[in-house]
Amino acid sequence: MINTNEKLGAYSVWANATLLRHLDGLVAQGATLPAGALRIFSHVLNAQAIWLGRLTQTPSPVKVWQEHDLAGLHHWHGQTSERFYQYGQQADDAELHRLITYTNSVGEGYTSQVSDVLTHVPMHGNYHRAQVAKELRAAGLEPINTDFITYCRELSAQAILADVPSL
Repeated sequence: MINTNEKLGAYSVWANATLLRHLDGLVAQGATLPAGALRIFSHVLNAQAIWLGRLTQTPSPVKVWQEHDLAGLHHWHGQTSERFYQYGQQADDAELHRLITYTNSVGEGYTSQVSDVLTHVPMHGNYHRAQVAKELRAAGLEPINTDFITYCRELSAQAILADVPSL
């Protein structure tokens, strides 16, 4: 059986890291990153921190639209992406079915199932990484492909290479 939440969590780590490497490369080539791209990607990583806080009943260290520079994006990726993935990886059936109650950024109260949160966060990130790509293209910069199927293809290629005997 395939654990979809686990796979989506791993994908999210890969996609965030891939986008960060791409942004680093653009800066190394002398590009100025669009403020909108930084703002949106900040939101992706902030949301991961906020949802981790909700899942663990701890206060979030960031606000939903708090903005970060490239170094800050690296920091929050390091603080949240792998940790969110591991949370989903370690969640047993009882945890997946657990309900959490929380207040969103505008003060509205909600209750959600942990498995839904574990699905939502990678999908939310995917939605907003596409917006980052659009911001880059609008600024005359080439975006990078962080589609889920691209991640799956890379996994397959790595598996094939791992099976090839070395000469």
